[in-house]
Amino acid sequence: MKIIKKSIICALGFICILSCQQSEYKGMTIFSKQKQIPVLKYKKDNPILRINLFINEGKTLESIQISSHGTNDLDDLKNIRIYYTANDSVFNNQMQYATTQSAENSIQFEDKLQLNPGDNYFWLSYELAEHVDLLHHVDAALEEIKLQGHAPVKYKEQGTHLPMRVGVALRQHMQDEVHTYRIPGLTTTNKGTLLAVYDARKNSSRDLQGDIDIGLSRSIDGGNTWEPMQTIMDMKDWGGLPEKFNGVSDANILVDRSNGDIYAAGLWMYGVINEKGQWLEGLNEDSTAWNHQWRNRGSQPGFGVKQTSQFLITKSTDDGVTWSEPLNLTKMCKKEDWWLWAPAPGNGITMADGTLVMPTQGRESQGLPFSNITYSSDQGKTWTTSSAAYTNTTESAVVELSTGQLMLNMRDNRNRMDKTERNGRAIFTTFDLGKTWTEHTTSHGALQEPVCMASLHKHNYAENGESKSILLFSNPNSKHHRHKMTIKVSFDDGETWPKEYWLLLDEGPGRGYSCLTSIDENTIGILYEGSQADMIFQKVSLKELIGERVN
Repeated sequence: MKIIKKSIICALGFICILSCQQSEYKGMTIFSKQKQIPVLKYKKDNPILRINLFINEGKTLESIQISSHGTNDLDDLKNIRIYYTANDSVFNNQMQYATTQSAENSIQFEDKLQLNPGDNYFWLSYELAEHVDLLHHVDAALEEIKLQGHAPVKYKEQGTHLPMRVGVALRQHMQDEVHTYRIPGLTTTNKGTLLAVYDARKNSSRDLQGDIDIGLSRSIDGGNTWEPMQTIMDMKDWGGLPEKFNGVSDANILVDRSNGDIYAAGLWMYGVINEKGQWLEGLNEDSTAWNHQWRNRGSQPGFGVKQTSQFLITKSTDDGVTWSEPLNLTKMCKKEDWWLWAPAPGNGITMADGTLVMPTQGRESQGLPFSNITYSSDQGKTWTTSSAAYTNTTESAVVELSTGQLMLNMRDNRNRMDKTERNGRAIFTTFDLGKTWTEHTTSHGALQEPVCMASLHKHNYAENGESKSILLFSNPNSKHHRHKMTIKVSFDDGETWPKEYWLLLDEGPGRGYSCLTSIDENTIGILYEGSQADMIFQKVSLKELIGERVN
C-alpha cells in the first residue's frame, strides 16, 4: 500500500470540527458531513462520513466514489464499507451498499440501488487494522456520484476540516458479557506499563447498588495492545447476600513513585440502606430494592457495613499483574458522623517528598457533599483524610504545583443551575495537606462543566536540557451537555488555559468521565467515556498539544 504523504493540519483552537458541505445539481442536491469523533480499533464499523442525496424524483444509483486523502497510512485501514440508511440520518449498519473494499487513494463502490424521492442517506465506515499507529489520523471525502442514465457528478468539497484521530475501543457494551463499563482511571507505572481501571457493571448501566466489580486492563506497549480484563475487586456474595447487593464502584488508582507499588481504591456497598436510612433485612436474588450512596439517606453515619458504604483499597507489588485482598480503610479514615467517605474516581499522585495523595469525597454530618484528599506519609501503611476543601462538590482531581501546593479541581453541584460566566470547576489549594484550604483565583469561571467528573494531570518534560511541566485538564467542554471531550493545557500552574491549546477529541455525546496520564515524556494517554465506545483510549503527542513550545 502507498503511504499518503500529505501533512496533517493541526488546528488545536477549534472547539467543534465539522465538515458539512452542500452541492446542487439538476434534480439532485448532495450533502456531506463529517464530525470530529474517534475512529477505533476493535470496532467493525466506525462512521467516517455521512452522505445525503436529496432527489426530486426516484432515481437509480450506480456508484459512489470516495477519497481517503488525508489518511496518514493506508495500511491502517483494514476494510471500507458504505451503508444505506434510507431517510434515516442516524448511522446503522443494517443495509450495506456494494461490497466491502480495501484501502486505496480513490475507492469506487458500484451497485444499482433504487433511490426514493427526498433524502437518501449513506454512511462511509472504516474498520481499522490491528497494527494501526495510535498517533495516526484517518480521513475521507466524497469524490463522485453516478446515477443511471446520467453523467458522473464530481463533488468538490469546500473548506477544511481535521482528519479523525484513531484510538482503541478498550471496553464496549456487552464485551465479556458485561452490560456497561464506566468510571475510568488510568496511570502509568514506574516500568511504563499502562493500567486502566473501571466499573464492570454486569447487568445494567445503573450506579450502585448492583452487581459491579472493579476491572483492570493492562498494556505493556504504550496502549497499542491490552491484556484481557482482570477483576481486582469483587465482593462476590459476601455476608450471604447475592452479588447484586455487594457492588464495588468508582475506582481510583495511584502509583507510589518511590518503590513502584500500586494502589487501587473502590467503594463497596453491602445490601441496601433505604431512603429513611434503614438497612433492609431479608434481601435475596429476587429482591428489587435499590438505593444509591449519594441519594437521600442511602449511606449513613457510623463505620459498619449496615450503616455506611465502605472504602476499600487493594495493592499490587508486581506492576499490576496480581493484587492483594482488599483492605477496609473506613474506620481508619472516616469521621463517624459523616454519612459517606469515598474515593474520587480517576488517579492519585506521589508528591515530591514521597507523600501519596488520593482525591476523595463524601457527605458530612447533615448529608451535604464535600471534596477532600486522603494521604499516606508512610508508603501506604496508614492513611489520613483531610478536612473538606469545599462543600456541595464531589468528584475531584489533584496535582502538586511548582510551589509545592496541592491543587484540588472539583465537580461543583452549583453548576447544575448556574450556566452563566460563573459556571466552572471549583478550585482550591493547600500547603498543609488539607488542614486549611484557599480558593484559587480561577475557581468558578475558568473551566466550564456540565457537572461531571474531570481529570487534572501534571506532565513533566525536558526542553533543551531544561525541566519543564504543564498542567493538562480534560472534561466535556460544555455548560449544558456531556459532549465535546476536550484536553486543555496550562503553562502557568493553572492560572490560564489558552484557547489555542484546546484539543477536541470527541464532539459526540457520551457519559463524559475521563482520566489522563503521561505515557512517556513526549506522549499523553487518555481514557474516557465517549460517543463511540464505553471506554476509549487515545494517545496524543506532546508536540500536537503544544506545538512550537516543544522541540
